[in-house]
Amino acid sequence: MENSYNVGMADMVVVSAPAKLITLGLGSCIGLVIFDSVAKIAGMAHIMLPDSRGAKKVEKLGKFADTAVPAIVDEMIKKGASKSRMKAKIAGGAQMFALPGTQTDFLAVGARNVKETTEMLTKMGIALVASDTGGNKGRTVEFSTTNWMLTVKTLGKGKSEI
Repeated sequence: MENSYNVGMADMVVVSAPAKLITLGLGSCIGLVIFDSVAKIAGMAHIMLPDSRGAKKVEKLGKFADTAVPAIVDEMIKKGASKSRMKAKIAGGAQMFALPGTQTDFLAVGARNVKETTEMLTKMGIALVASDTGGNKGRTVEFSTTNWMLTVKTLGKGKSEI
């Protein structure tokens, strides 16, 4: 029986199997899962913003892509995971609002979140094995350590597994 763990906005949770990690209401945010299926350890973050450079103080490491990725990796290693076996899956990064005449890179938070998260994974040597990003619909995700699948429920589109 899997225990379920809800990952709130800007939070991160690392668990040992059997467990299910769930995060709700991903719009421009990223649901990031990093897992080691051999050690049976997984972590999820609900990333809200691409980087922490402008933040005065980072109280929640899961809030930013540049702090969430290393923090999850560190927590997983403490629980016995091996960085060389870690893989990642992501979902989210939608462009939720059309802003006519003001479409700048700064406002494209979803795309910036996807870019920074994937760059951080690459920097840390973690393979991104599946993703469901972009578009303009919200998502909810569940990651199961029983089958290592990320179930993505997209508003108006239904459910898929990656």
